[in-house]
Amino acid sequence: MGRLIGAGIFGIVGVAILMSLGFWQLRRLEWKLDLIAHVESRVHEAPIPLPVAPDPATDRFQPVTVAGRFTGEAVHVLSSIEGIGPGSRVIAVLQTPDDRRVLVDRGFLPEAARTGYDLTADTASVTGNLDWPADSDSYTPAPDLDHGLWFSREAAPIARALNAEPFLIVASHDSAAAPPLVTVPISTAIFRNDHLEYAITWFLLAAVWAVMTFALLWRIQRSKA
Repeated sequence: MGRLIGAGIFGIVGVAILMSLGFWQLRRLEWKLDLIAHVESRVHEAPIPLPVAPDPATDRFQPVTVAGRFTGEAVHVLSSIEGIGPGSRVIAVLQTPDDRRVLVDRGFLPEAARTGYDLTADTASVTGNLDWPADSDSYTPAPDLDHGLWFSREAAPIARALNAEPFLIVASHDSAAAPPLVTVPISTAIFRNDHLEYAITWFLLAAVWAVMTFALLWRIQRSKA
């Protein structure tokens, strides 16, 4: 009897844990769909002039428009685009008429053009979305400051290196951009949404666990007969 009760408890606990993980993924799915809908709506709003002090809590993805000159100061964040190949995202300083220094993610530049492309422009108008990327972790290499090569678009450290304000304007329109520089506007494609697949996986594992538990209980019961 003890083995039967122990196996039953073990099976029930396992199924409960796996089912809870499945329902957690469904809650994450609902949250992710709401986030995607919010971002999709936000990025297509009418642009406003650049706020004096953008707030990441309320202004992320806010469309803005700003004019100024590209000073030529920039860093290159290593990246790649399918169909184009390796290259970098260009994060450049735009100096406004009132002497603000803001960071503009001007888009993707193929590796072959990185050293020869002129990033200066005396006049430029940019429309884009405010962002504060947080795409670095403990495994992200330190930047190669001597060559201006970075491995993350996290705004704060780049802003310190370039003496600029700590946010990005991810350009959707850049009047000074010319091929092979390609703007890469913010898109909901940046959000992975595989929570449904994970939920199904957990529920299937729960079903398998339940079947295995019943099989074990049946064997224990038969062995006692």
